[in-house]
Amino acid sequence: MAEFKFDVVDSFGTLSQAENGWSKQLTIVSWNDREPKYDIRSWSPERKRMGRGVTFSKDELSSLKKLLNNMPV
Repeated sequence: MAEFKFDVVDSFGTLSQAENGWSKQLTIVSWNDREPKYDIRSWSPERKRMGRGVTFSKDELSSLKKLLNNMPV
């Protein structure tokens, strides 16, 4: 399995937390020394392991924000 690197550059907060300590967070992450991107995924308590997630460029996150602001709740 190919090894990859990640660096959590900034963290904006936790969306939810599971009983096992893992938490779904909105962060900015640099994957394999690439340009950092906005990221939503689950992280282990010590942030050494992660679950599947989704990454967004700044423009994509801005579009998502507009969509969410217009959604009926």
